Amino acid sequence: MAGKQLPSSSLARARAASPRGLLAAAVLLLLLLLAASYSLLLSPSSPGGLASPSSGPGSAADTAFLASLDRFLASPRRSAPPAAAPGDLDAAIRAEEEERLYGGGAWPAAPAPLRVYVYEMPSRFTYDLLRLFRDSYRETSNLTSNGSPVHRLVEQHSIDYWLWADLIAPESQRLLKNVIRVRRQEEADIFYVPFFTTISYFLLEKQECKALYREALKWVTDQPAWQRSEGRDHVIPVHHPWSFKSVRRFVKKAIWLLPDMDSTGNWYKPGQVYLEKDVILPYVPNVDLCDSKCVSETQSRRSTLLFFRGRLRRNAGGKIRSKLVTELKDAEGIIIEEGTAGADGKAAAQNGMRKSLFCLNPAGDTPSSARLFDAIVSGCIPVIVSDELELPFEGILDYRKIALFVSSNDAVQPGWLVKYLRSIDAKRIRQMQSNLLKYSRHFLYSSPARPLGPEDLTWRMIAGKLVNIKLHIRRSQRVVRESRSICSVPNPVMIETLYSDCMTPNVKEQDVL
Repeated sequence: MAGKQLPSSSLARARAASPRGLLAAAVLLLLLLLAASYSLLLSPSSPGGLASPSSGPGSAADTAFLASLDRFLASPRRSAPPAAAPGDLDAAIRAEEEERLYGGGAWPAAPAPLRVYVYEMPSRFTYDLLRLFRDSYRETSNLTSNGSPVHRLVEQHSIDYWLWADLIAPESQRLLKNVIRVRRQEEADIFYVPFFTTISYFLLEKQECKALYREALKWVTDQPAWQRSEGRDHVIPVHHPWSFKSVRRFVKKAIWLLPDMDSTGNWYKPGQVYLEKDVILPYVPNVDLCDSKCVSETQSRRSTLLFFRGRLRRNAGGKIRSKLVTELKDAEGIIIEEGTAGADGKAAAQNGMRKSLFCLNPAGDTPSSARLFDAIVSGCIPVIVSDELELPFEGILDYRKIALFVSSNDAVQPGWLVKYLRSIDAKRIRQMQSNLLKYSRHFLYSSPARPLGPEDLTWRMIAGKLVNIKLHIRRSQRVVRESRSICSVPNPVMIETLYSDCMTPNVKEQDVL
């Protein structure tokens, strides 16, 4: 923004004014120039400027993955080497906890920021993989077996980047106050492992990826904090269901950041994932946010009753899609289309969602689908047909306010779904659309991470597990081997599934897995 110019009449008066008047005019002009410079510095569009914390949730400068990644990699390394772990880490942690418990009387009654220790892993696990993604992004011919662009899949599951970039940013640039980074391990509640498991899976050769997984596993499990807790207080992002798969069994006690919890056994083995320890995170939306202005402009143009654009045939739980296509393909007011990749496919999906009242969200190969979050940020009421779906942050968010849940059996009954959707009154539709606009902020990753954004809600969910995590760490430290056969739970395999603290000596790991 340029500085304001004084009118010519004002300049004439200034020439005839006294020295005191000239001084006042000079001071005023200087203040205007300073104000203009400050505005330019804070403007999100200025080169090198910082985005204003008050920028709206749909600001492209904040939420665009590639733009954020370019700025991140171009900036200086953000952290100094952390302090080494104490010789007796467990004793240091106990001393720290007792100080908080008995020192001021505020803990644990008063909420306190979650304290996260971020491991300084070698660059081959972090920066090198981010650069590999950025430098090879334009190779759009690199596709998966089902035709999906590899780099788009990585971007869709890039939760590991957004969380890490915020955690290691200078504290003066961070907006989240409920989570802080600590430099000493004994101060930490949680340990974050910044390994980019999805990038390595998709962009490295198979054997190279497996070797890197083994290296990362050894690096992490050699850490004193991991050995103390067996990983129970460690956070590992494994957001794509194929990522880190070859070594998962060795880290199953850690907190996993997941897209869902598939119950078919195709993606996760029994005992690896469960809500008591893990956190479900939303996919990064494929389409742009339909903000309040967009919602207002599209309100009168939402003439399609139900819209779906995507892969019409999937495996496992996604087989419901072909049944729904058969049932709905000739229904009036319903659009069912095969999806396509690239910019044209994105535009078609985005336009279709913005012209529709309801968006169909059947299960994919896993119970979840990125299409749910596309619908939410498009102002299109999701109709969820996925009986096994677990939703992000459901301990905080009430999805009944923004989505309709339909059983698979009901959805495929002739005429049932169309009749049900037409029976929903206009008042309820308007209320759900209004709620979608409010809820969209919870599903937009950004840098810096914003209060009530997905990064914020992730740490809130983990903080809610903290007391239980500490309970099982302490319990595992004091339980003697002989007592593991007399746990007061009838099924030893279920005990392993829950917390891996109790296990009869004659039950082998392969029997559980």
